[in-house]
Amino acid sequence: MTESLPGAHMREELLSQPEMWARAAGMRAEQGRLPERGARIAVVGCGTSWFIAQSYAALRETAGHGESDAFAASEAFVDRGYDAIVALTRSGTTTEVLELTERVKGRVPVIGVIGDPASPLVDLVDDAVLLPFADEQSVVQTRFATTALALFRASLGEDLTSAVADARAALSAKPDAALTAAEQYTFLGRGWTIGLAHEAALKLRESSQSWTEAYPSMDYRHGPIAIAAPGRITWQFGAAPEGLAEQVQATGGRFVQHDVDPMADLARLHYVALERAIGKGLDPDQPRNLTRSVILDA
Repeated sequence: MTESLPGAHMREELLSQPEMWARAAGMRAEQGRLPERGARIAVVGCGTSWFIAQSYAALRETAGHGESDAFAASEAFVDRGYDAIVALTRSGTTTEVLELTERVKGRVPVIGVIGDPASPLVDLVDDAVLLPFADEQSVVQTRFATTALALFRASLGEDLTSAVADARAALSAKPDAALTAAEQYTFLGRGWTIGLAHEAALKLRESSQSWTEAYPSMDYRHGPIAIAAPGRITWQFGAAPEGLAEQVQATGGRFVQHDVDPMADLARLHYVALERAIGKGLDPDQPRNLTRSVILDA
């Protein structure tokens, strides 16, 4: 039996994202089980899921659907009279998410958005929205996170047609080699794309052991821009503050911004992370010190 190439799962999974998003956009029944307009909610997760929670919460509240907060599951202040909690997790086995759900059971309804239908969280939550078609074999998450975000965006009334088209175009060829060769990366976002910036930084750290940082775009000039320099990249998701590109370029660093849906730009970054990892001789399907789910000893 031929052994699979390093990163084979991540490659297949990240390239499948446009199809996954289109499928999630059509899941009207599942979208209808998410918190209704006007509900005051908390969205919780760990790692990648926390960053996607940040994006969903920002989108939902900005669109006028109700007060929406995002928390790392281990640090969630959920005893604040929320109407519902949305728990996002690919595996459904993450210790912090299970513990939080058990703690609020019977007091606050919990809606789980879960990749593995056989996970213990499915029976613990009040309602489970399952995305098994987007589950992954690679330890490094790509399509599950963005498919969940596609589901959330569609539930808020967004048309994802252009996002899907942008992702197909972004993933149609290997990324610019210059994007994979930088010494350091800083990712920036505004509003809902701040979560994407944090997720992009995490993705490069996990897959390729790279030096990455992430900030709100407006906060970047309050100190972090000091690390901008030749051979380093500042990557903006979505619209940048006026003048920021020129300020980064004045440092000799490279300012990266693509005129596409920010979620499609995250898919592009996933491809960059894969190619950078492979170029360094690493296997992003099995990154150093990481497992598919963090399950803590009792």
